[in-house]
Amino acid sequence: MTGSIITSVAPYHILAPILFKNVERPVFSAIQSKEFPIYFSLQTALPAILALTFPGSTLLATPNGISTLFHESNRWSSLVPIATMFVSGALNLAVLLPASKEVMKQRQGQVKRDGKQWYEEGPHSDEMKALSKRFGILHGISSLLNLAVFIGSVTYGFTLAARI
Repeated sequence: MTGSIITSVAPYHILAPILFKNVERPVFSAIQSKEFPIYFSLQTALPAILALTFPGSTLLATPNGISTLFHESNRWSSLVPIATMFVSGALNLAVLLPASKEVMKQRQGQVKRDGKQWYEEGPHSDEMKALSKRFGILHGISSLLNLAVFIGSVTYGFTLAARI
């Protein structure tokens, strides 16, 4: 069930482009700023739960739990996907989310100094361009990590399905 939650949460981001195109930027930003802490927390916590509740094997006489996850037979099929999900989620939660929030805060300060929103058309100050570029880089890295979580969850889902 935990794996299915991870897998089903990821496609929610299909809605992000729809929201981006159809609501005002401040509304979109407010939604995203409330969503991502929860999403990244789930990306981190759910793989940990998967690891702690890893199913053993009666054929290999291995017990349930995290110790079996480290068994050589589970390394590529289970450990790597679960570890990928956990590390990607933790990086999003502990590194990229705070860094993105800091850039957004700096960007709001620059909006006050420039008298112009970052998303408005026309020329922008060099400072605003640099902040927007930094935010874009952080967003891109986070998107790649989200993709890694999704791929890890699908991979682990196939592993579980093969055990049925």
